[in-house]
Amino acid sequence: MRGKFRPRLQQLVSSNPDGVVESCTGKAFQLLPDISAAIGELCQLKGIGPATASAVLAAGAPELVAFMADEAVESVPGLKPVQYTLKHYLVFLEKLQKKATVLSEASSEKWTPHQVERCLWTFEVARKTCPDILNPTENVETERRPRKKLKTK
Repeated sequence: MRGKFRPRLQQLVSSNPDGVVESCTGKAFQLLPDISAAIGELCQLKGIGPATASAVLAAGAPELVAFMADEAVESVPGLKPVQYTLKHYLVFLEKLQKKATVLSEASSEKWTPHQVERCLWTFEVARKTCPDILNPTENVETERRPRKKLKTK
């Protein structure tokens, strides 16, 4: 439900034989915690690049991997424009790992890179779809202004 819909990629992914997908996915998870190698393994499948590979790995190892969602990557300073490369993903993941460490040290909970990514994604989607929620001071200012009367016929 997240990410941009790309019909051509869906066709390519669907063309991978089940056995190859299972074998490749199994090998990728065995390669963890070497995230670079795990993503490289999944990228051997048709239609799978670093972003999709990160989604697969994040589903099974959220304590290590974060999904390379466009909205999350774009919200990290210095990572625009999004580049769908392993190098760009690893920079993104490193920043999220650092933030997860800071958040874990500041709270009584253990934060994962995937949780940080989900927070960034949620914030960015909310900012785009419901900007009033994220700017409560603007709402107060708006509420103080007299409302225009609707004209009725």
